[in-house]
Amino acid sequence: MLNNQDGNAEKRTQAQGHSIIRWVVTVLAVVIVATGFVVFHYFSDALEPLNPDSKQQIQINVPEGSSTRQIGSILQEKKVVKSGAVFNYYVKSHNLTNFKAGYYVMKPSMSLHKIATKLQKGGSATPVLLGKYVLIKEGETIDEVGQSISKSSDFTQAQFIALMKDKAFINTLYKKYPELLGSAMKASDVRYRLEGYLYPATYSLGKKTSLKTVVEQMVAKENTILKPYYSKIKEEKMTVQEILSLAALVEREGNTTSDREKIAGVFLNRIDVKMPLQSDVSVYYAVNKAFGSDLTKTDLKSKSPYNLRIKNGYGPGPVNNPSEDSVLAVLHPKARNKEYLYFVANLKTGKIYFSATYDEHLENAASQDPSNK
Repeated sequence: MLNNQDGNAEKRTQAQGHSIIRWVVTVLAVVIVATGFVVFHYFSDALEPLNPDSKQQIQINVPEGSSTRQIGSILQEKKVVKSGAVFNYYVKSHNLTNFKAGYYVMKPSMSLHKIATKLQKGGSATPVLLGKYVLIKEGETIDEVGQSISKSSDFTQAQFIALMKDKAFINTLYKKYPELLGSAMKASDVRYRLEGYLYPATYSLGKKTSLKTVVEQMVAKENTILKPYYSKIKEEKMTVQEILSLAALVEREGNTTSDREKIAGVFLNRIDVKMPLQSDVSVYYAVNKAFGSDLTKTDLKSKSPYNLRIKNGYGPGPVNNPSEDSVLAVLHPKARNKEYLYFVANLKTGKIYFSATYDEHLENAASQDPSNK
């Protein structure tokens, strides 16, 4: 039988135990409530736009087959939403599905509902252009590229042309892309060393993008396009400068791939028999006239090294910046076995007629538009 002293001690121990339990329970309750509050606040906050006042446009790309979790991660990484996990929870809890792949322009000021709705409508198959950009069209000359840049940016045409004559800058590009620019650096009598090497495409102009950076992007793109063909060019025992010189003529002379391949064959046949290429495309460049304008007899007799009406060979270099299609036409010409040396176009239909002899050529020309005679 316990005495009173032992009984009191046991009661005190039990009381202390109960106090500890109550303290632990209280602490746990506080932690749970606090955690719940933090989680609730986090989710509530993450459901709101990342920056309601932002006007920034952000381009994102949703790959084919992306899960909502992956899309949420992309949105968070691109700083369109606060939390990718909350975005994933939101769309699932609201049963929002059928998100489509593609390129989208989003804003941090958009709600999760607006973002989800946009993803359901579908994006663009190609990147969307944001801010300023310059479009270099196939067959544009460097002078025309300068005009395009001056219209699309804060750079002037004079600044661009000055850069095209900057030997130190061009030499820097040559060191970076020796296989591309090697033959161009050796060429004589060229108007612009980089003519033909500014690949036609669309280039973004950021706020801090320098003119040198823009030009280097064009040259880098040209190198990327031609890199798979360098071995083929060597097999043909031609230089990049020669390939691009013919491609520039082919670019303006033909409109379809088939025509360009045959026209390339005509030019190569003429090179083989040492005939002048006699392309008016070269004359326009030689006399600095817009392509398609009227050429005079004096123009056709210009002594410029670019006038391939009277000069043999490839000329000093390209007379514009050709497309990959025209380059491939030169590398893979058609109908060379037919020994075509002439061609004439019907100016109304655009159809091109090829012939092996001058007499056949005269007959073809006479049967077409009178202006071909």
